[in-house]
Amino acid sequence: MVEPFIGTWDLKTSDKFDDYMKKLGLGLATRTAGCITKPTTIISVKDGVVTLRTESSIKSTEISFKLDEKFDEVTADGRNVKSIVTLENGKLVHTQTWDDKETTLVREISGDNGDNLTLTLTLEDVICKRYYVRSATKQ
Repeated sequence: MVEPFIGTWDLKTSDKFDDYMKKLGLGLATRTAGCITKPTTIISVKDGVVTLRTESSIKSTEISFKLDEKFDEVTADGRNVKSIVTLENGKLVHTQTWDDKETTLVREISGDNGDNLTLTLTLEDVICKRYYVRSATKQ
């Protein structure tokens, strides 16, 4: 059930995001920009298609997909990946594969009113957590 994820989410803090980007092979300038940017993520659903839009002052991206169906994705850092998003134990699990590598982006809702979203990014031995709160401006 994707409904708890629907809305606008503002990034508040991150742990080990630079380490994650370094593991992806990104350069210093890109990592620096990535660490100072506080993106907003907008999640919506229409006719069974989930749209995930990430907006920031530096770059905005958008992907649309159906759960459990593979799709091609170009990531914010320019990687061409094969992706699939599944719903597992109430978590949105987004798996990206490319060049014999795999990363997972797991979104999980918490808080008394479901107003907190934790995004856990895992690539090999690096685990990054990004913490979002539901925006007062709901979509």
